[in-house]
Amino acid sequence: LRRSSLYCAATLGVAASLVHYLQGLAEPITLGGTNILPYLVAALFVFRESYVQLVTSQHWSFMSSVLTPAQSSVWFAPISGLTSVMSAVAGMGVSSVVHNLGLTGTMGLAAVMLALSTLLTESAYSISEKYGFNPGAEHDQKIAAAKDKKSSVGADDVHKQSLFRKAADLFSRVPVLKALFIEILASQGVSTILNVAYVTKLSSVIPDDKERAGWSGKFFAIINVVSGFLQFAVLPQVMQIIEPSTLWRITPVIVLGFASNMSFTKDPSLYLIAGTFLTMKALEFSARRMLDEMVYVPLDYDARYIGKEVIGVLGYRFGKSGTSLAVSALTSQFGFGISELSWLTCAASLVWTSCTWRLSNLVPTKAEAEDAFAKIHGKDGGKKRR
Repeated sequence: LRRSSLYCAATLGVAASLVHYLQGLAEPITLGGTNILPYLVAALFVFRESYVQLVTSQHWSFMSSVLTPAQSSVWFAPISGLTSVMSAVAGMGVSSVVHNLGLTGTMGLAAVMLALSTLLTESAYSISEKYGFNPGAEHDQKIAAAKDKKSSVGADDVHKQSLFRKAADLFSRVPVLKALFIEILASQGVSTILNVAYVTKLSSVIPDDKERAGWSGKFFAIINVVSGFLQFAVLPQVMQIIEPSTLWRITPVIVLGFASNMSFTKDPSLYLIAGTFLTMKALEFSARRMLDEMVYVPLDYDARYIGKEVIGVLGYRFGKSGTSLAVSALTSQFGFGISELSWLTCAASLVWTSCTWRLSNLVPTKAEAEDAFAKIHGKDGGKKRR
């Protein structure tokens, strides 16, 4: 986590300097007669998509390693809420920052903020080291144990395996992660189809680009507000009285209700489609994100570490990209419109509900999670974290 944050901050800083230099040239640098600056910016966008997922996943992995199951049910929701609030604040301030600092200055500011994150990460690791629950120490102990035993499949061997081999071994050993992987594929499918339906309807109702951008900006701000409300005011209280498996089952059923209403409407309005999409994204950002992370807490280090890698790369990427390709193929081949997309959303929601119920049967209760955590970390593991 520390190295990843530092490398990403350094890359952003160097890229900002390079873009600033290229923009200041009297004659652009070309390659084959084409200005290289747009390609550099495109590469930075791809880099951003990758490092955001990587660093975010590693931060959550650290938190799931140092909190007990009981603590995670209390703190994960408000922590997610803070990320929603900061995303909304940062989004609203982007235009002002770009106006005052310019594009390269904004990139430089992002590098500075990421460097600050690295300092805070170092502080978090120091605290965990001081009180005896540093997850890095657990990793080092496993490597040392593997070397002492001269295991044929030690920690170093695991790193050399392909991602698909890691996934197969992990899912065979930890069935709940296999169920989580399938649930993520299904949920990302629903989210992607709803996104396509929303963009399609919005474009037909509001043809003006500027007006459409303003409407969409307000819409996503509302999503962050609703997510934040759920994360701060609702979920911490709800998780005190129900089991995680119950919330797992409720979440897709809510979306299925909205999707069913949308599919049985002959010509669903923009507000109906946007409301369904808002419900999906708000629950995804709040309840699903919290429940997703809680699955990892009672697992051993290898399951948490490899599970994050496999599910983060394969689950979310394949769920979004696979569904996007399928919808594009269906649209180009059969001319899918809003009505067909509505029915597809309903069908995908049914699949997601089925996958989630299977996962909920494997998710441990709070008491079972505490027992599993105690066996892995020792009886004093939870006390040290308090």
